[in-house]
Amino acid sequence: MNKSEEVEYCNLELRFERRHIQELIKDLIQEGYSLYWSENEAQFVISIRTGRKLVKLKFQRTGSGFKLVGDYMIKDPKLSEWMEKLIENTRGHAVVKRFKDRQILIENILFGEVIRLVEISGYRQRVLYQKGTPMTEQEMIRMFESREGEQRLLLCRLETDDELEKLYNALQSGDAKAAAECRQKLEELALELFRLEW
Repeated sequence: MNKSEEVEYCNLELRFERRHIQELIKDLIQEGYSLYWSENEAQFVISIRTGRKLVKLKFQRTGSGFKLVGDYMIKDPKLSEWMEKLIENTRGHAVVKRFKDRQILIENILFGEVIRLVEISGYRQRVLYQKGTPMTEQEMIRMFESREGEQRLLLCRLETDDELEKLYNALQSGDAKAAAECRQKLEELALELFRLEW
């Protein structure tokens, strides 16, 4: 990663338990970062010093665990690398924007995996990678002109709800094979929802 590169992490959806946050603190200290943390009823905050900058990671309390929330602009290459490993290891969701030499690379990450990579140079935008079969421009136009898009979105959301219920039942009954199949189907549905809502 180039040292002049800035990386912005947006729309983060990373979930943690308390022990994971304690491990993160330990890892950051071992990496040589100066940091401190605080906690209240609503959130847990880790403040990391990177040169003259202070990055505050905010973990919002969610029932029994925590969720990393907010947008973060990071210039420190080592901390950016650490953040990307975190997204991958937690199988989280994020939009990662890399700013370098009048160019922006945007990665859409779903379940810790890049599903779309777009390069923006000036006013030009180019899709470098897209997982699955992208819809053609004509298909997109036809879908937006008709009500097909809204119907597909509604059906996709209903199917996701059904699949989540199946996953819950599979986990409750200890059926690992059914749970794995549900997770696979949910990944496909999440990708479809992402395309329809984009």
